[in-house]
Formats: sequence, C-alpha cells, structure tokens
Amino acid sequence: MSIQEPTGMIELDPHSLVGKGLHRECFVHPDDPTRCIKIVVAGTGNENRREQAYYTGLARRGVSWEMLPKFHGLVHTNLGEGAVFDLVRDYDNRISLTLGHYLASGQLTARHALTLRDALQGLKHYLWEQRIITMTLKDKNILFQLNTPDTGKLVIIDNIGNSDFIPLANYSGRLARWKIARKWRRFERSIRRDYAGNRAMEQVLAPPARA
Repeated sequence: MSIQEPTGMIELDPHSLVGKGLHRECFVHPDDPTRCIKIVVAGTGNENRREQAYYTGLARRGVSWEMLPKFHGLVHTNLGEGAVFDLVRDYDNRISLTLGHYLASGQLTARHALTLRDALQGLKHYLWEQRIITMTLKDKNILFQLNTPDTGKLVIIDNIGNSDFIPLANYSGRLARWKIARKWRRFERSIRRDYAGNRAMEQVLAPPARA
C-alpha cells in the first residue's frame, strides 16, 4: 500500500458529509465514490497524522485489510488536510451503517442475530491474528457491511492505533494481544449494558456454534 503526502486541492461539498465523530468529519470523495475523506475538526488535534503513522506500520507488516479500510494518504481540501480511506458500502452500493444502528433496533438485531454473532467473532479473531490495536472499541465506530441482504461482516473505521506514550505493544505480539483481549472484554460489556433492553442481544453475544 502506497501512502502519499498531500498534493493538489480537493473541493468538498458539505452535502457529501456521511458521518461526524468527536474529532473528524467524513465526506464522500468527490472524484472517487469508493473512497472517503476524513477532515479533523478544528481544535481537536491531528488525528490524521497519528493514524497515518500507525497505518504505515500496518502496511509494512503486510496486514490483511479485510475488516479495516485501506488508508490512501493525505490530501489538501478546501476544509483543511484530509485523510483518504476506502468507503465501506453494502452489496447494493449504499454506505454501510454502524453496528450501533443495528443494535438499537430489536427488529434489526433479531433479523441479523446469527450473522452479527458470527461477525463479532470474526472481528475478534481478525484483530487478534493481525495484531491490530484500537484506542477504544465502540459500536458507532464499527460498520456492519452487508454482502447480501442476510450476510455481512464488521469493519472498524475509527480509533485505530495505540495511544500509549511508549507504544510497546506495537512491537510485541504478546503485549498487543493482551491489549486487544482487554479492550474486547470492555467492548462486549459496553454493548451488553447499552442495549440491555434488546432481547436479541443474548443471541448476538452467545458463544459461537461449534462445528
């Protein structure tokens, strides 16, 4: 994966905004609908540069991008410096919705319960095997990408990287997996708590079926 420094100028239309978090706003790339551009909100630090450094390390390790959008470098825009990523879309070309969207609806959770269960286990295995560290795991930062109306996978789109002052886990597989396991436990506790009224959650968080 080639990571480029900013060149040229890209004009972003406010109507192309597809997501907004605490630190960044996300726009559809005006020249490529398969990509998006994340702009750091003024006064919140340089999330793009921190993420660029971590993604560079992932690229050097040759990780799989199956559940993580590829990073395509930084660009200049009319709204400031932006980071370019793959834009996650469903089988019907609609932009994928967050895991939180599906868990907030008992009807949607029940419909996709088994797929969500397997997708969560798949994401957990992916993070463990690829040693991908996140600062936090939140349902609003994870997309449920539908491959068909009834099948899909989870993709992490934000808070990628290690925020430790001395990031030893970036260089130690043992420390990385310890960190990943701890954050996964916190993540499961948080969604169990936040969606306690959703009766389908027990099925979603059930242990995976054995072959």
